[in-house]
Parts: sequence; C-alpha cells; structure tokens
Amino acid sequence: MRERRQWMYENPRPDVQALVPREARRILDLGCSSGALGEALKARQSAEVVGVEVDPAYARDARGRLDDVVQSDLEELFDDSLPSRLGRFDCVIAADVLEHLRDPLRVLAGATALLSANGTAVISVPNVRYWETFWQVGVRGTWPRRDGGVFDRTHLRWFTGGDAVALMQEAGVPVREISRQYRLRPGDWRSSRQARWLARTPLRPFLVFQYVMSGQKVR
Repeated sequence: MRERRQWMYENPRPDVQALVPREARRILDLGCSSGALGEALKARQSAEVVGVEVDPAYARDARGRLDDVVQSDLEELFDDSLPSRLGRFDCVIAADVLEHLRDPLRVLAGATALLSANGTAVISVPNVRYWETFWQVGVRGTWPRRDGGVFDRTHLRWFTGGDAVALMQEAGVPVREISRQYRLRPGDWRSSRQARWLARTPLRPFLVFQYVMSGQKVR
C-alpha cells in the first residue's frame, strides 16, 4: 500500500512540470502532498513554491522541501480571507486534486484569482470517458471503488476532457495547451506506448487515462 501511495501522490510529476512555465517565480501547489513536485520545480528553476495540503504527515514532509506550506482543507481555505494574504503567483497547480472536491470550480476560481496578469494555471484530472468506464458500468453493471485512478474511492467529481476545458474557462484561465496521458491498461503506465499507437484511430478519446492542461489568466 505504501508503494502504491508513493507512486500516486509522492512523485515529481514530469507531465505536470512540462506545462509549468520556466519563468514562473512564485508557484502555488494545491494538494502538494509530500512536496515532490514542488521540490522538482525548485531544482529546475529559480522559484518560490508554496504548498497547500490537508494531510498533516504530508504537510510535515512538504515543509522540508518547499518554501511554505499551509495545512488546510482547500474548500475551507477558499472560504475565508487567508488566500489573499498569500500574495500573487505566476503559476497555480491543481494536480489530481479537483476531483476530490465538492465544488472544484469555486476552489480553482479562488486560486486563479491569486494569479498575476497573464499567470498560468495547470491542472490534471483523470478522464471518466476512459474505455474501462464503459466496460465496468455498461457491461458489468458496477462502479468500482479503488485506491487510485479513474475509480478512486475518494473522488467526488468526474471529468471528461470537455468538462475540464469548460471548468478552466469558467475559472478565468482558458486552456492554452492540453497533454493527453494515454494508457491501454489501468494501473500499467508501460502500456502507454501501445495506447499512443491506437490513439491514431477513432478510439483516441477512450484511451486518454488522464488530461493535463494549462490555461492563461484573462486580464
């Protein structure tokens, strides 16, 4: 279980890093877990990284890696006046956290309000349009509950690619770039090569396991 938890939440997320501008000097990481992503960004570029994390153990680990960590539930955080006291950011990251919220739009919009002019928001969400959803729900007649992935038991919201694009538009950060993470078999990242090959066919929308998107703040 510990190894799976590390693989899901405690990795530097090169797919997310790829969409974070290298010129960003202040970065806000929502749901930063142990701080591995922020640490990697600080090593790559000269940046101050502030994390928000609800889990006390993760927040403690992240404090040893990031410049500052706010231990808080995201929805509670954006209900009070604390965010404005955090200052301005060049980039906001919400990597695999929005699907765990009751009101992801309110949180994302609150975070993007902290962006400087032309600031960037980067999100990643699992794709509920992934082929296995049709198999599990349409054929087997069940909605699985798992420890991670599309059917993570802690998810409260689900997104297709179109839903994620609309969410960013409503939050004031229209999408500029989309990175599609393909996978042929759930839980097997090594199957991405075969999935990318099949993505040349009309099956493409159903082979995207996860979307990573960046958007730019509207002045």
